[in-house]
Formats: sequence, structure tokens, C-alpha cells
Amino acid sequence: MNTTLDGRDALITGASSGIGAATALALSAEGARVAVGARRADPLKSPAAEAPGEVLIRPTDQVP
Repeated sequence: MNTTLDGRDALITGASSGIGAATALALSAEGARVAVGARRADPLKSPAAEAPGEVLIRPTDQVP
């Protein structure tokens, strides 16, 4: 049985710190492609840089 997340996609909101960031890092370490979201993009850059796999950063609260 395959127990890794290779080839799977994950979307994590609130990923700029705490449980959200830790979850994104853990899923990335298991092989998932991770999309992370938070109100601002800048705080997402640190967890994305630490992740061993592919991470897509998306701010979720933008004002035009």
C-alpha cells in the first residue's frame, strides 16, 4: 500500500504561522504539492522556502 502523498495536492489556509505552517511543511515533506493561503503573501514566504517540495503561495484577502 502506498502511504506517501506523492502526486497529491493539498490546500492549507492560515499557513503563515502555527498549525497551518506546520501542516504545510509536513504535507510537503510527504510529497504533496501544497498551495498555501493567508491574508498576506509576505508571511507565507518563510514556510514556502522551508518546504522541501513544490509550494504555491496565494494571498486570500486582497483589496484592489
